[in-house]
Amino acid sequence: MYQFITGPLLWLTFGIFFVGLIVRAVTYIRGLDWQLDRVAYKAHFRLGIKGAIQSIVHWLVPFGSHGWRAKPLYTIIFFVFHLGLVVTPLFLVGHATILKERFGINWPTIPMGLADILTIGVMLTTVFIVIRRIGLPEVRILTTCYDYFLLLITVTPFLTGFLAVHQAGDYSFWLYTHILSGELLLIAIPFTKLFHVIGFFLSRGQLGMDFGIKRAYKSKNGFAW
Repeated sequence: MYQFITGPLLWLTFGIFFVGLIVRAVTYIRGLDWQLDRVAYKAHFRLGIKGAIQSIVHWLVPFGSHGWRAKPLYTIIFFVFHLGLVVTPLFLVGHATILKERFGINWPTIPMGLADILTIGVMLTTVFIVIRRIGLPEVRILTTCYDYFLLLITVTPFLTGFLAVHQAGDYSFWLYTHILSGELLLIAIPFTKLFHVIGFFLSRGQLGMDFGIKRAYKSKNGFAW
């Protein structure tokens, strides 16, 4: 069982994950109306790239944007949640071992103590996110069962991995559940709202480029859009 889910099934998961992300990204880019304001885009393309980079960086840095500064508690929860989501699975010792065994890839790792802290951070902030969705009327009205399902499949690999590492109960059960839930998460990313792992950079880049170009064009021609 272990050989299968960390071998052929893992290969299949990575294939669906990467191909799915590429298809979604290409579809997103091709869906943009590049003909709109094409004169301004051609004339100020470099400023547009600068605007895109600034937009992405401002939203990647805690309190780097007005939106983050307006909600400091949510900002902290958001960044703790996403930091754990990204860093833990990428640099966990156990994952690096599988990459070495199955694909011959040498990958950097983080100490297990730090991995535990980040994992606990993900689980605690998930609870806060659920409470926020239930407690705030303006958020609750926009929340569906689908959103809770995405939170569930996102946090399950962290919970089961934590239980497996600390050998709580049946180690084999938690290990297999951890691997399978992690593969389910990877497969779900290209086909659900979780696509924002890539979609964030695309949308923020698009908005930043659009704003940077139009601001430059406005400055040059002396009128508002």
